[in-house]
Amino acid sequence: MLTHSTIEGLKSLRLPAMASGLLEQRAHPDYHELSFEDRLGLLVERELLQRSNRRLERVLKAAKLRSGAVIEDLDFSSTRGLDKSTLQSLVNSPWVENHHQVMIVGPTGVGKTFLACAIANHAIRNGATALYVRVPRLLDDLGVARADGRLARMMSSLARVDVLILDDLLLRAHSDDQAADLLEVVEDRRGRSIIATSQLPISHWHEGLGDPTIADAILDRLLERAHRIELAGASRRRNDATPRSKKSMTPTPQ
Repeated sequence: MLTHSTIEGLKSLRLPAMASGLLEQRAHPDYHELSFEDRLGLLVERELLQRSNRRLERVLKAAKLRSGAVIEDLDFSSTRGLDKSTLQSLVNSPWVENHHQVMIVGPTGVGKTFLACAIANHAIRNGATALYVRVPRLLDDLGVARADGRLARMMSSLARVDVLILDDLLLRAHSDDQAADLLEVVEDRRGRSIIATSQLPISHWHEGLGDPTIADAILDRLLERAHRIELAGASRRRNDATPRSKKSMTPTPQ
């Protein structure tokens, strides 16, 4: 009876992992050899682990990452131009806490989005929040949000996350209005991190951002304390489109 009331009490306190752990301890006599403090410690650890796993699932879902990529899956072949030691130095540094930016550029299909999602995934597993957006869709959505009165709420949600992924930046040249909207997004994120990907070399970003004054303001904020990663090589999508019978037996690079 006492155990039943304890179990129900733990559930009412929203400690389900401790409740199930207590039942498990009662069902296995080996636990009885442990001290009260050791058994309690195991229950607390179980609850903390479950909460951590639930948080991770929740944050990963909210991030809407385009890919489930992780750092361990990255291709560091020399033809790609991605240096393993440099990347490990970045992801193992407090770049999110220090509000650094990451700029990833390279031709289409070389894995910019995959890399951006892997870096964001690593940050999430270290306690950060993140959100993935494609810039062309984002700019369209901001225009619609302005028309129907949701702009302030949308801007607030973009500003709130620790890491914002701006994928396909400058896929096409921006109008002055679009550049102004992008400036507001970047400005609202002062003190937070951005990962941006683009096919366009950084040296050409200014001309693609429309009004020179707005372009200066955007680049001043984006490139401040920015880590730059330049990828090279042929499109991986063409490799993925090759019929299976014609592919080599080596693992598919990302």
